[in-house]
Amino acid sequence: MAIIITDDDVRRLLSMPECIEAMRVSFRDLAAGEAVSLPRVRYAVQSPDPGRDYYANVHVGAVPSYGIACVRAGSHLIDKAGYRAERRVMENPEPVNWTVVILYDIATSEPVAFLHESYMSGMRVGATTGVAVDAIARPDAAVLGLLGSGRQAQSHYEAIAAVRPIRRVQVHSPNPRHLAAIVERIGRDGVTVVAAASAREVVRGADIVCCATNTMSPVVLGAWLEPGQLVISIVNSDATATRREVDEAVFARSGDIVINNWASVHANRQIELLEPIEKGLVAADRVHLLGDIVAGRVSVRQGADNIVYYKNNTGLAMQFAAAGAIVYRKLRDEGTNRVIPREWLAAEKYGIG
Repeated sequence: MAIIITDDDVRRLLSMPECIEAMRVSFRDLAAGEAVSLPRVRYAVQSPDPGRDYYANVHVGAVPSYGIACVRAGSHLIDKAGYRAERRVMENPEPVNWTVVILYDIATSEPVAFLHESYMSGMRVGATTGVAVDAIARPDAAVLGLLGSGRQAQSHYEAIAAVRPIRRVQVHSPNPRHLAAIVERIGRDGVTVVAAASAREVVRGADIVCCATNTMSPVVLGAWLEPGQLVISIVNSDATATRREVDEAVFARSGDIVINNWASVHANRQIELLEPIEKGLVAADRVHLLGDIVAGRVSVRQGADNIVYYKNNTGLAMQFAAAGAIVYRKLRDEGTNRVIPREWLAAEKYGIG
């Protein structure tokens, strides 16, 4: 029988260190040609409401190390006014997320779980950044500059703090209420938290600068960067929108650039990376894959002088397969009454000819 895994289950059963390790295994397996994660497919069409578009987001992947494959299918409405305000806002008629992740057992091909993706989505992106920071950042990196105040920003703080001795966080958000809330949450961990008045103040003096926003245009400028900083961003262009979290000067000033996946750069036309390469601002051999770094094939380290840029350039379905496998097995072993009978999912098999 397949089980239903809720966001509350994920909160309770998956720790950030566990999720970071699952992402590390996934990217190592991807580099070895064992894991599979195809570029996601996104599209938007006009909804009956002139002010909104229907938006779909689908991707698939598998991690044999965890014995699980998955399909993630997202369904949203996008507020068009958000684009005019330089941000992308998912706004369904009800305050819910209709996205679902289906987990399949690789050994039997049977669907074993239907997973709510809201909480895990932010967690696996943050955990992937945690893998990158652990592999790239200076061991003594202690000051984090954080742009953003939502779920992604919180997840990235937790992941980075799990792998580096963060003692001070400089955080900025254009929303004063959200800014106050994240300052309070991070402050509970006993670190010094400063509510910065601007993005510029966030960057000043930070060892690691992390962008975790919903912006459409740059919030960090390369002119602000200081020698030895590690810069991280999560916003990427796709088939539905052009989005940039940093300007081209960040690419130009970075000695090394790290991404998750080249196939998604091209399939989703991530022009914020492709254009600097086409203009000659970035040499393609300066762009490295996270999986190759995790697997030890490439060495990239934040130094005292050089700037390193980690462009967390795409979410990959294999991330849900690996992290989902951990939660699925824990919940299955606990026992749950949220089950779907096998016969509801097992369609009749037809022969050919």
